[in-house]
Amino acid sequence: MAVVKAREQDIDLLARLLRAEAEGEGEQGMLMVGNVGINRIRGDCSDFKDIRTIEQMIYQPHAFEAVQHGYFYQRSRDRDKRLARRSVDGERVWPAKFSLWYFRPEGDCPDTWYNQPLVGRFKKHCFYQPTGEECENIYNTY
Repeated sequence: MAVVKAREQDIDLLARLLRAEAEGEGEQGMLMVGNVGINRIRGDCSDFKDIRTIEQMIYQPHAFEAVQHGYFYQRSRDRDKRLARRSVDGERVWPAKFSLWYFRPEGDCPDTWYNQPLVGRFKKHCFYQPTGEECENIYNTY
């Protein structure tokens, strides 16, 4: 059962984002990008207040490098859509399980990113999740 509302066109849009942001990280890395996106919608906190839809989340200014820098042009494949649906259905994996941010540094992961602590790294991406009560919605179980 979906944890955020998603029409077929939303699934396709999210699938394109997963592919553009993390295709080189494999299926698990792509699923983690989906986790972060869904957390941003569910969290309604930090820089993501009033983000209610997949489209708003993806096109939020400065949110994703792939959208900003033109990597977001490839069509989604069946595999990408399956991963997008898994994210929308609430499947979460560590270290993205409660993360609102990720990025790919040149070297080691910084201890914090946008004032949020590092929770882990998967391949080349570092993941950061909020602490305290500010973003408690992302910690709710589905």
